[in-house]
Amino acid sequence: MPDQHPSAAPAAPAAASGTNARPLGTDGGAAGRGAPRQDWTLEEALALFALPFPLLMHQAQQVHLAWHNARQIQMSTLLSIKTGACPEDCAYCPQSVRYETGVASEPLLPLATVVERARAAQAAGATRFCMGAAFRSPKRRDLEQIGAMVRAVRALGLETCVTAGMLEPGQADELKAAGLDYYNHNLDTSAEFYGQIITTRTYQDRLATLKSVREAGLKVCCGGIIGMGETLRDRAQLLVTLAQLPEHPQSVPINQLVRVPGTPLAAGPPVDPFDFIRTIAVARIMLPRAQVRLSAGRESMSDELQALAFLAGANSIFYGEKLLTTGNPDVLRDQALLQRLGMEPEQRLQ
Repeated sequence: MPDQHPSAAPAAPAAASGTNARPLGTDGGAAGRGAPRQDWTLEEALALFALPFPLLMHQAQQVHLAWHNARQIQMSTLLSIKTGACPEDCAYCPQSVRYETGVASEPLLPLATVVERARAAQAAGATRFCMGAAFRSPKRRDLEQIGAMVRAVRALGLETCVTAGMLEPGQADELKAAGLDYYNHNLDTSAEFYGQIITTRTYQDRLATLKSVREAGLKVCCGGIIGMGETLRDRAQLLVTLAQLPEHPQSVPINQLVRVPGTPLAAGPPVDPFDFIRTIAVARIMLPRAQVRLSAGRESMSDELQALAFLAGANSIFYGEKLLTTGNPDVLRDQALLQRLGMEPEQRLQ
């Protein structure tokens, strides 16, 4: 399915054209920093995508400046603590057991190894340590080991995040008791397009896990992937779904598809860079309080494109290591880029 160019979206109504401040993401407008809106409609989201690029960027910057320190970037590091042999059929994922991608299956890492990697990430400037495990849903013994990792990493003074597939309410409560801060569970795309990417779990399964995570008192990390063949409408609907959740996700990763040989999505046209930046800008406007993370695909992005992403409202990146099984920019390159832009890593408040 080809990408739909932003010009195909309906014309922007007055509310998003610059003549009315309400679309700036809050009920009170950017200046008032009222409660984030949860009544966004698909038509409004499409209208934002249809804005002339400079005007969209201007609106996104207004929201960003109202809610965040635009000089600071939150730095996270992601470590694969259990790799490969996942039974799911996510068409983008090299860790699926269904595809020949050269990714070897590895069990959960030893606790000492995880702590060593967390110390290294912290020394390099990361404030959040994310642990990814290729499970459909963790078993009891797996959850106990992950809980021990969370406690050990948190004891270092780092924020913790885990992604380990679907969770039941009791499992989310157990991770909360271990001290987990964030749980990542992406929706990936719109409900309408989802079935063309994944068939082994439903969209409702994902929403149920997010509900369990929220009810356990964990912070939610939830976003999507751009470049899987979805239309602009799918991108807009994904953001509407996130914005209409009972509480906006505190962290919203926007991933650019990394095309891995052996996966069903290995071939396909690249995402237009401006379309990718538009998605970040609309996410910033609709989800003003969230940290919008520039995630997978950053290895292939130029410094100029990343600078545009920050201008559009991205204020979090994955830093160092590799993103589970795909590459990530070098730490020194990231540090140099932030210095060139006059930006700095966010410091965690203890």
